[in-house]
Amino acid sequence: MDATNALGEFLRARRALIRPEDAGIRRGGLRRVPGLRREEVAMLAGISADYYLRLEQGRDRNPSLQVLEALADVLDLDAPATAHLIGLTQARPSQARQSRRSTDRGPAARKPEPVPPGILQLIDGWPSNPAYVENRFTDVLAANALATALSPTHSPGVNILRAILLDEAERELRRDWEELTEAGVAALRANVGPDVDDPRLVELVGELSVRSERFRRLWGRHDVRPKHARVMRLHHPKVGDLDLQSNKLAINGTDGLILKVFHAEPGSRDAELLAILGSLTATSSGESRKPTGSDEHQAVDEQ
Repeated sequence: MDATNALGEFLRARRALIRPEDAGIRRGGLRRVPGLRREEVAMLAGISADYYLRLEQGRDRNPSLQVLEALADVLDLDAPATAHLIGLTQARPSQARQSRRSTDRGPAARKPEPVPPGILQLIDGWPSNPAYVENRFTDVLAANALATALSPTHSPGVNILRAILLDEAERELRRDWEELTEAGVAALRANVGPDVDDPRLVELVGELSVRSERFRRLWGRHDVRPKHARVMRLHHPKVGDLDLQSNKLAINGTDGLILKVFHAEPGSRDAELLAILGSLTATSSGESRKPTGSDEHQAVDEQ
């Protein structure tokens, strides 16, 4: 990941995904690159090939909004991806300075943001709704007992994306693993936006790029899609197949913390199974335990 030329990386990755025929260009002769050539993107966007080359090489970092919108149209970007493209061209001096300060401070700088006490009390009061809190890098900061009963991944100190990609037990648990990992990587890029030099992101992307071929391929696509409500499809070792609706809620007054909440359709078989899991959890623990917050887990999982 080249934080110094994020715009160029994005443009190269996205033009490689566009089939020439879909852009109205006839295939002819040998093509040495996947997708569109630089000069083809320039022609379709109505700019010079030399200017487009400067954009990809990072020699021009201040294209006009009109140029960016034209490139977004050529590259078939949706609204979130277009916003991401525009964000990559905007100066972020204060964020860059903060990133350098965080790097200089070392491991202590990665201490997770505390979860508001009211949120901890809230999710503790939901005996029938698994819930956890994560930051924009998918580090879990707090969870209630039913969430961790669904999966140990939903535990403070664990990075969910890392666990789902690297833990074989998680792959067996997630019936929609392929879809989930694709959406998760695209959501990570959407969450961090143009702040690609954040030390926590660099650390996470570096590890996953080394250890997961699937992550390398998905991250290289530069897909940008915020997470939306979806159905979580599990094959749970204790209660079998379980489909739960997943929703996320932004926690105001925090640096991008998200509350993830799951529920089953009332009266459904999934609701019955979730209730059974809740009973098993309460029985094994002896009592409903409080959700564990980030103040008790000083650092994210770095195994």
